[in-house]
Amino acid sequence: MATTAFPVNHPQSAKLWGKRLMREALKETYVSRFMGSSKDSLIYVKDELKKSAGDQIKYGLRMQLSGDGIVGDSTLEGNEEALTTYQDSILIDQLRHGTRSAGEMSEQRVPFSVREEGKDALRDWFAARLDTWFFNAITGDTTAAAGYDGNNAPTAPTSAAGNTRIMYGAGSTSTTASFTATTSNSGSIRQVNFQLGAIDKLVNQAKIATPLIRPLRIEGQSKYVMFLHPNAVRQLRMSASTTAVTWYDIMRARAEGGDIKNNPIYNGALGEYNGVILHESTRIRGLSTDSNVKFNVLCGAQAACFATGRRDEDTQMKWVEEMFDYENQLGISAALIGGLKKTVFNGIDFGTIVCLSHSPNPT
Repeated sequence: MATTAFPVNHPQSAKLWGKRLMREALKETYVSRFMGSSKDSLIYVKDELKKSAGDQIKYGLRMQLSGDGIVGDSTLEGNEEALTTYQDSILIDQLRHGTRSAGEMSEQRVPFSVREEGKDALRDWFAARLDTWFFNAITGDTTAAAGYDGNNAPTAPTSAAGNTRIMYGAGSTSTTASFTATTSNSGSIRQVNFQLGAIDKLVNQAKIATPLIRPLRIEGQSKYVMFLHPNAVRQLRMSASTTAVTWYDIMRARAEGGDIKNNPIYNGALGEYNGVILHESTRIRGLSTDSNVKFNVLCGAQAACFATGRRDEDTQMKWVEEMFDYENQLGISAALIGGLKKTVFNGIDFGTIVCLSHSPNPT
C-alpha cells in the first residue's frame, strides 16, 4: 500500500510545520484575541510587507475637521479647512530561536518525539514573547532589552499638558516621588491604591482627550479594554462598600452581558465596569524604581500596531530542520519577521492611558 510521508528535512514538511507553528503560537498568545485588520481592533495588524520588500511601514491619522463651516449663501471659496494629518511608523526585524537534541541515544531513552516537543517548546516561547512585546509597548517600558521590545523601542507614557496619558491612583496628578501608601485620601482622586474610581477617571480622560481615545466597537457597542496587574485585581476584590460600586457589581455586570460575552475579547475577562472590559495579566510590570507601584493600562482602538514581514504566502513563521554530528543530532529552529509597537501620533499616545497604582505584594 502506498503512503505519503513527510520525513525530516522534507521541504514541504518544513512548510507545513512552519504553518502549524504560526497558527498554534498565535492561538496560545493572550493578545491574539485583540488583533485584527479593522481600525476598530485594539491591535491593528499591518501586512503591507508580507508581499513586498522593506523593514518599515508608515501609517497616518487624519484629524476630525474643526472649522465652523459656512451658513446660507456666504462664500465658501477661500474659507475651506485644510486637512490635518499625522504619521507613525513601525519597524520589523527577525526573531529566531531553536533547540537541538543531544543525539539518537538520548532520544531513544524518552517516550516522546523530540521533534514534536521541540515544536511545542518553540510555540510556547514565541507566544510568550509576543505577549511580552505587547505589554512592554503599552506600558512604555523603556528598559526593555532587544528581543523583548517588539523590535521598536518602547516610549514612556506621554504627559503633554492638558492631554496626559498617565494617571496615578484614581486619577491623581501626583508624581511617583510622593506616590506612597500614606498619600491616599479616601473618597478623592488622591486614592492611590487601585479602586473603581480609577476606571471612571480614565474613561473620562479618554473621552475628553485630543485626539479622543476611540473605543472598540464590539457587537455594535462601544467598549474600552483595560489590563490590570494581579495586585490591582486583588485590591478590587478586597474592596467592599455599601455606598459604592464594588467588585461584586462588576461580576454581576459581566453575567448580564448576554450574547456579547461570546466575543473573543470577553474570553477570560474579569468583568466589565463603565464600558470597560477588565483583563488581568501577569505580564503587566511594576515600576522599576518602586516595586510597590504597578502599571494598569486602559486601551482603545488602534492602541498598538503589529506588522509581519515577507515569508511564504501561507505562513509567517519559518521552520528549519537540520542534522548535525553525522546526522546524530536533530536541530530545529523557528523565525518570525515582525514588530509591535504602541501607536503615537504627533508625540501623543494615541490609544492608551497608563494608570499607576500603589499595589504592593500581599504580606
